[in-house]
Formats: sequence, C-alpha cells, structure tokens
Amino acid sequence: MTSRANQPRAHAIVMGASLGGLMTARALSHHFQKVTLIERDVVNRQPESRQGQPQTRHLHGLLPGGFRIMMDYFPDLRQALADAGANVCDFANTMTWFTHGGYRKSFDMNLPAVTMSRPLLEHLIRERVLALPNVQLIDNCSVQRLDTDADRQRVTGLTVLHKTSRQLDSLTADLVIDATGRGSRSPQWLGELGYDAPPVSEVKVKVGYTTRIYERDPNDRLTNHWILCTPAAPSERRFGGLFPVEGNRWVVTVGGWHGDSAPVDEPGFLEFARSLPATDIYDIISRSEPLSDPIPYRFPSSLRRHYERLNRFPLGYLVLGDAISSFNPTYGQGMTSATMQAAALDRLLADNPSDEKLAKTFFQRAAKVVDIPWQLTVGEDFRYPETEGPKPAAVDFLNKYVSRVQRATLRDEVVCAAFLRVMSLLKPPTSLFHPRILWRVMTAA
Repeated sequence: MTSRANQPRAHAIVMGASLGGLMTARALSHHFQKVTLIERDVVNRQPESRQGQPQTRHLHGLLPGGFRIMMDYFPDLRQALADAGANVCDFANTMTWFTHGGYRKSFDMNLPAVTMSRPLLEHLIRERVLALPNVQLIDNCSVQRLDTDADRQRVTGLTVLHKTSRQLDSLTADLVIDATGRGSRSPQWLGELGYDAPPVSEVKVKVGYTTRIYERDPNDRLTNHWILCTPAAPSERRFGGLFPVEGNRWVVTVGGWHGDSAPVDEPGFLEFARSLPATDIYDIISRSEPLSDPIPYRFPSSLRRHYERLNRFPLGYLVLGDAISSFNPTYGQGMTSATMQAAALDRLLADNPSDEKLAKTFFQRAAKVVDIPWQLTVGEDFRYPETEGPKPAAVDFLNKYVSRVQRATLRDEVVCAAFLRVMSLLKPPTSLFHPRILWRVMTAA
C-alpha cells in the first residue's frame, strides 16, 4: 500500500460543529488546504443552545488546562470573553468550594480561568474558526454514510443530506473525523464496512441534576466567585455549583448520584439547594430573581470506546472527543479533554505520519489524554457502592489517600495547589505522591 505522507493534504471533513469539532477544525487548518465542518443542526451566528445540544443549557466548567490550549490557538479569546461579560479570573483566588467538612484554601495561584455560558464560549470560538480562510461550515446537514474505496480500506468522504433541499451530496476528503459526541455512529458504520466496533467501558453512575438561571447582583461579595459544594462520598450524594456568567447572571446546577436528583418545581429546587452541606448556593438564589425555569438532565453512565485496542481501522478516518469518551459531567472535564485531543492531533500531523500509522498513533495518544480524566472520574464514582462497571485496580486504596488529600486542601495551600493542577488536567495524578506533597498530606492535622 502506498503511503501518502509526502503528498499534499487537500481536504479534511469534521462531522460535528460543537466545541470538540471546532477545536479539531482549528487544528486541521494548519495542515489541510480546506477544512469542512458538517453540522446536523441549523447554526446561527450568535450564542445559542441548539436542538442537538441538550447539555449546553447547564453549568459548564472550562478547566484551566483546556483554557490554556484555547488561548494558544486564539490569543484574543481571553479578552473577547471579558468583553462579552464572562468572568475571567484567577482559578484559586475566586474559589468558594466546600467539601469534606470545610472550604478549600483560597489563594492567588496565577492560573487563568474563566466562567461563562457554554453557548458564549462556543460562539466566540466558532466565529474565530470560521474566520479562517480555509474553513467552511455546512449546517442543517445530516451524514447518511461513509464513502470508501472499492476494497473498503480507505474512507474517501461522506454522503450527506441537505435537510432543506432534501438533496443528497457526496463530499470527498483525504481525512474524515467523527466529532459528533456520545451518540457517534462510528461503531455502527465500522460494522457495516466489515470492521470490529471498539470495546466499550461503561461505568453506571445515574447522575441527575437540574439547572436554573438567576439574576446576579454585581455588588454581591461573591459576585466574581465560582462556588461549588461537592460531597464527601459515600455518606453524601448531593452536589451544587453556582458560576457567574455574562449578562450579570448566575448559572446554578444542583443534583446527585444514583437517583438523588433535584426537583424541577421551585419549592423543591430551593429545598434541594438548602439541603447541601454548605448554604452558600441557597443563600444567593433564595434572594435572587430567577430568569429561567428549572431544566433537568440525566446522565446514566460514563462511556469510553477503546479505539486504541482495534487491530484494523480504515485509512483516512478518525474519531475524537466525546465520541471516544464521555465522562460524568459533574467533574467538568469534557471540553478540556476534547481540546487536548485536538491539540494532540495537531502535533501528530505536524510529524507528517503515513496514512497507515495515523489512526493507530492518534488513538494511542488520545487514549493517554483520556486516561487521566477517566481515572479521576471513575475513581471518585466508585466511592459509591451502587456504581457499576469495570473497577480500576487499587481504586479503593487510592481513594483513601485522595480523601486525605481532599481534607489537607482545606488547610494547606501547597497541597491545594497540587490538587487543583491535577483536577485542571495540568499535572498527572502521580504528582500528588511527590514526597513533598505526600509528607504534607500525611502530617496534616
């Protein structure tokens, strides 16, 4: 089979124009003469939640690890977010986070962070991606099938249906990427082409939560703080988050694990917030004007598709983002994981690999990106005995140590900084076992 490593890369197609697809298109724009985004929904050039994005109306956390990569790709993004009214801040200095019986130590960490609505972030990134001369968007368009060469060894493009005209169209490409999210049809398409579907790891958590928007008083003493209340599992199940976003609004999400969900009626929603171990969220929303109805969301399980374990995979095709792994959203890792995978693809393409090596190498690198957030989320979820699925080795031992780390973050600035860097996907979990951190954790009062 002939390598295409030294041939010009003419056209790449990205299925899915949500955040993961947009970041992928930005990465591909360095390496292809033309990049086309295919989106099944109508995309209006404004901040909005589309029909195919039920999660975007809820609280979203952009971890500093993801924000740092986005700022590398879009140097003006930080200022654009601030100009749009987002809360650009220092990650640790604006933190009001109650857990394990107290508040994490707050201090100046010099780590840029931002809280905003997901539609605003996606809009600002979409405008910058579509401003690139070699990127175009085709919206209101559904993918019907993958097109291949005669022996089904290479994906050569897509057959798509333009929903308005009901016209079928064939698009050819040197590379096609599936960034359509958790509902990805890649396993089905691979089966139809005679390939194995990837092995799947599923961890059932039965998380449910409810979100509501409130008016934010800019004179409130916590108006620029992001506020969390997270449980000390397994004795506690409920969590809450309240983030300041553009338009002088609060986004408030409260919920719990294994069926302990927040009601959608106003008295029940307020009572659920009042039942959290700390009253910060309830104190604010009980005196604030609601701007939306409560919106529920259910997340049954974290899901990981192990494409890195496949021995055969068609050339000219990749899968990325939530289509590889969708995590328990309460940990806020999805946007950062997808962004890190897009950056990994960018670096790989810069090495100019052969087509034969592209998929295998990318899926190995993507697996390394996914490993850390998967380890963190699944480890925490297995604190609950009701959690079902493949349990990582030694997770109970690790959770005991992490519980001590959590308690130490309430008093020790050094330990708290180390924990936040791991949580932000800036450092690996092994960094919490550095002798300096280990000693401080074990000797914490």
